[in-house]
Amino acid sequence: MQSLAMIENWPVPTAAAAVVRADGTLAGSRGPLAHRFPLASVTKPLAAYAALVAYEEGAVELDEPAGPEGSTVRHLLAHTSGLAFDEHRVTAPPGARRLYSNAGFEVLGDHIAKATDIPFAEYLRQAVLEPLGMTATTLDGSPAKDGVSTVEDLVRFAAEVQAPRLLDARTVLEAMTVVHPGLSGILPGYGHQKPNDWGLGFEIRDSKSPHWTGSSSSPRTFGHFGQSGTFLWIDPAAGAACVTLTDRAFGQWAIEAWPPFTDAVLAELRG
Repeated sequence: MQSLAMIENWPVPTAAAAVVRADGTLAGSRGPLAHRFPLASVTKPLAAYAALVAYEEGAVELDEPAGPEGSTVRHLLAHTSGLAFDEHRVTAPPGARRLYSNAGFEVLGDHIAKATDIPFAEYLRQAVLEPLGMTATTLDGSPAKDGVSTVEDLVRFAAEVQAPRLLDARTVLEAMTVVHPGLSGILPGYGHQKPNDWGLGFEIRDSKSPHWTGSSSSPRTFGHFGQSGTFLWIDPAAGAACVTLTDRAFGQWAIEAWPPFTDAVLAELRG
């Protein structure tokens, strides 16, 4: 894919990208695919997937209490528990606002570790990473932001989400469906969004503007970006997913570079 060559002009020391179709075939790749990059918040979809495995295994229920008073596993996954961004402090009643929360994912990890009697990083390895052959991926700390991975590994994950083997397809459909529709909130780096739609661990594009995906991305696009200059989107309308990892912190360069890159990738897929 020629569009992937755009990453070579980005103001970053190292970048790698790949596009994987819904049937699991690689549409194209660029850069050092085996290079390990800090994922920052692209860790969250991996952690969410492990939480959904725990749900299907019967270790947890989505609507069981977890986190602050009145909050559930579902609230934690959808950033509606009321917990603050990076503090274990309640700032709103559960379900009232979309408060993007690293603390919420840390509480979620602790909850699953307690329910399974397995440390969360190990549970993630056994439930998701090992079955998918993601041998270069590790979680060394917070389930919200401390994952390290490669484009090669995340391509395997993106293929799994598009054609699930570890989960029932209905569970993945629920994960990419808006939880608590209509809630507004801050999308980190992009300001106030109304609505600020989210599924179970995946951000949903809908009509958000500005946004880190492309102007031609379908409203059904879902995924995540990370403050370490990383992103993963899955566009069901395009029948493909894109993984892009860099080693420069998210900033104005990414706000300017990412949307035209995504639009070029989508145009090439359509062409």
